[in-house]
Amino acid sequence: MQTADAVKTGGPMSAPDDDSVLRQVELPLRATYFPLGFPLQVFSNSHAVMDAADESWGHFQPKFNLAPLELRITVGDDEGNSLLPAVPAYSLQKGILLHIANTHNFLVCDLENGHSFGSITRSTADYRLYLQYHFLEGAALSMVTAMHATPIHAACVSPFGSGMLLCGDSGAGKSSLSYAGARAGWTFVSDDASYLPLNRRDRLVIGNRHKIRFRSQGSELFPELKGRPVTPRAAGKPSIEVPTTELTGLTTADSAVVEYIIFLNRKDPGADALVPLSKSSALPWFKRSCFTATNRTRGDQDAALERLLSVPIFELRYRDLDWAIERLERLAVTGG
Repeated sequence: MQTADAVKTGGPMSAPDDDSVLRQVELPLRATYFPLGFPLQVFSNSHAVMDAADESWGHFQPKFNLAPLELRITVGDDEGNSLLPAVPAYSLQKGILLHIANTHNFLVCDLENGHSFGSITRSTADYRLYLQYHFLEGAALSMVTAMHATPIHAACVSPFGSGMLLCGDSGAGKSSLSYAGARAGWTFVSDDASYLPLNRRDRLVIGNRHKIRFRSQGSELFPELKGRPVTPRAAGKPSIEVPTTELTGLTTADSAVVEYIIFLNRKDPGADALVPLSKSSALPWFKRSCFTATNRTRGDQDAALERLLSVPIFELRYRDLDWAIERLERLAVTGG
């Protein structure tokens, strides 16, 4: 029998007789994807996992020549419980990120080296939205933002070839204005989450041009959304999620070089206006959205933000979408 002293001093612990830690489960299914253009190899023993990965990332093309990130997902028995687990709890220590829903559904991400391993039950694998949001996309985006890119809570659009970030907290109107502008002829890059790749000299921003999310009230602004189902999100408020290929007449792109940063303010009772902002007033907002999990990339993320914030920064005060579109188009064309 192992003594208490052996446990306290890190003495050897015997492995369980069964394979409850899934050491012997083979992962014969393998595919390479490119979320946001970054290479990612996915391994699993479940077709449900691979199908979900294909739905999330199958439409992305390679953009960055880097060593691939790695994600391994093992699917095991339900252990008599087929209920959807709770939203995972998160913990981060020295570059190791844990997503833990329960003892049978968890994810471990090594953010320093770009490797992740998760174990889930078969019933969890069948809940595709939960699987995608908390395990697949959660792991991929955690590794990407720790190693390769700075995340920005902003939409990205390009009126007349002039890249703009539309910034603001949740509810600021980023999705509505980016889509309204895309309907008017702007190039659409992303609706709510944008990413600034590290170790570049330009201000290239990348995003997910393949999907756009609206609040459930979006159909009141855009009649073409009426009748579309409201998606029960795994986290956050319910939304209408639409592939951009189903929205006619849109021009999309994987990236844009940012020339202007625009903070949206549609709640100010004052007159509509485009007001200059200082870099010092904008920087704290950008810092809040950064995911600097590793010491190795913190300096690179700071440098990327400094480069980004070298462009003119404005606050757009507006109540009417048409006015906002016209004003930003005038900015793109005239620079003022």
